[in-house]
Amino acid sequence: MNAHAALNPVSAAPTPPLPEARPETLGLSRPRLQAMSDAFQREIDKGTVPGVTVLVARGGQVGWFEALGRQSPAGAAPMARDSIFRIFSMTKPIVSVAVMALVEDGHLLLGDAVAKFIPEFADQKVGVVNGGRLELVPPRRPMTVQDLLRHTSGLTYEHQGDGPVHKIYQDSRVRSRKITNAEHAALVASFPLVCHPGDEFNYSRSTDILGRIIEIVSGKSLGSFLTERVLAPLRMTETGFATSEANANRLAEPFAADPWTGDKVALFNMLEQPVMESGGGGLVSTTMDYARFALMLRNGGTLDGNRIIGRKTLELMASDHLGPGVPVNGTLLSPGHGFGLGFAVRTQAGIAPFPGSVGQYFWSGIAGTFFWIDPKEDLFTVFMSQGPGQRDFTRTLVRDLVYAAVE
Repeated sequence: MNAHAALNPVSAAPTPPLPEARPETLGLSRPRLQAMSDAFQREIDKGTVPGVTVLVARGGQVGWFEALGRQSPAGAAPMARDSIFRIFSMTKPIVSVAVMALVEDGHLLLGDAVAKFIPEFADQKVGVVNGGRLELVPPRRPMTVQDLLRHTSGLTYEHQGDGPVHKIYQDSRVRSRKITNAEHAALVASFPLVCHPGDEFNYSRSTDILGRIIEIVSGKSLGSFLTERVLAPLRMTETGFATSEANANRLAEPFAADPWTGDKVALFNMLEQPVMESGGGGLVSTTMDYARFALMLRNGGTLDGNRIIGRKTLELMASDHLGPGVPVNGTLLSPGHGFGLGFAVRTQAGIAPFPGSVGQYFWSGIAGTFFWIDPKEDLFTVFMSQGPGQRDFTRTLVRDLVYAAVE
């Protein structure tokens, strides 16, 4: 089954729901969860976002699952539990798990050089700005698979800065959905690195390169491999790189213009099958589909008797891989946090301006989706919206309100 077919309701059974229980039996306060829904309804009424879904589970059971507002500002349809969202960078944890499945199969090592799989990376140089000019110097060591997983590769994203290397990204075809994963990887390999591998955390196109490594090692398209090893075993029947025309009435859409800045909002067409299957941000999904992925993580790598990843492998992924020696560029990682192999990881109980637990791991998508796993509280949450400009606000709001309900 390819990823496109996996999203077709004619050819696939609907995603099975997770078990539900009354919140009070799970140690969750019903009044506080209702207060959370009320708070998001206020934001919807103010025009902050068109609509949201929020699913809160504890002890492996769903205690709260609400869809609020409208699915699309252009239509009257209410947001639904099975609305389909662009999850953008929430693709990264799924692809990271798939890479680690290949590590478990013995097909690659975390310390392997990326150039072992994609030879173009053997010639990549580091861009050093000296006196306002970009100078190219050899990297002090090769970029590794682990660097890609923890974003210490020296790659970047075009929107993560305005330096000379970022401008090279911005002026290229790197954002095109019409180039292949192989062409994308070769293009990225032709750009200078923003730092020596291992020196800094720079959020980047690293997971797209991991997607290409999956294709090379497995001999399959990224979508086919993800479906075979992760999506189909988890029965995530509505997750893929596009959805079918039959689902056109289920697509969650943003406001045409950002309600806070007035800037135009343009997101990709979920009905259009891209040539590039972006491992860093190309998947579309539903709240329940992603909740099944989250429950597998909460379970230590298994769901419904299907083991996706080993318990110790997942433990490694959900550990901080930066430590005090790797500086973090940008604002994506809040104080008191590090980064593992595909997830951000909370390393301190305090410092961050929102609640959580040490050992909590999570990631989000640029259009407004977000999830986290809290092993200490045996809690996970999946939040979906399509409000790119409001994502920092809604991520903090949902954390504050969910943790207020934990008893």
